[in-house]
Amino acid sequence: MPHPDLADGLLEVLSCTDAMEKARLARDLVANWRAGAYKGRRGACGMALPDYPGRPETPELRAPRDMPRRSVGGEKGRFALLHALAHIELNAIDLAFDLVARFGLADQSDEFIDDWLGVGDDEARHFMMVANRLEELGGHYGDLPAHAGLWEAAEKTKSDLLGRLAVVPMVLEARGLDVTPGMIIRLRQSGDETSAGMIGIIYREEQDHVRTGVKWFTHFVDAMGGNPSEIFHLMVRTYFRGILKPPFNHEARENSHLPASFYEPLSMKIDN
Repeated sequence: MPHPDLADGLLEVLSCTDAMEKARLARDLVANWRAGAYKGRRGACGMALPDYPGRPETPELRAPRDMPRRSVGGEKGRFALLHALAHIELNAIDLAFDLVARFGLADQSDEFIDDWLGVGDDEARHFMMVANRLEELGGHYGDLPAHAGLWEAAEKTKSDLLGRLAVVPMVLEARGLDVTPGMIIRLRQSGDETSAGMIGIIYREEQDHVRTGVKWFTHFVDAMGGNPSEIFHLMVRTYFRGILKPPFNHEARENSHLPASFYEPLSMKIDN
């Protein structure tokens, strides 16, 4: 049975330390929300949110500089690539549900909650797909070390909704649109059509996620009478360390309603 309030369900997902169970709980929560099973939201949820979501004992989390380099060459290389993708998708579950819990319960419309729970549902399904593929290849999620810095964007933007929308879907997920087509090509060249097809599904759906970020970012900026591209530049310079790296996948970004005027000026060095 679902919790009486959506807040409690969100906290259960965020606190869960078993990766596959987290994904299952996330999908169940969204199904229950869409079925009208929750009696309330309880907007004070944000006061009790964990600073860091629940994580399994493995994989070992390492700083970016300590991560081994990977390629799609050979079975080990393909496994490493898919393992890294699974880790990204697991973090993406928590990013979506933290966004709803932190910013959506008290003040936002059902449409906002619907959109971001839908993103979280996609991310949970993506994680399950990739984790199951790792099993088919003879391994498990957790077998290799993983990037420790993927939650950094959430920590930096935990008090700024515009910052969260700018950095997570419109910078980090948009970057995924740039690199994924090449990944699919290399997997196909290596003969792994199963993994390539799976990542193709994820690639198409991640465009929807970026589009959702752009939708709500521009909605809130327009409501305050601001200039969306200027506010986006301010948010990225405030919360994102580094530059937006070309080459950009202009076609996928345009399909996601992300204008070049947002990201191209930030491809030069940003001083932090």
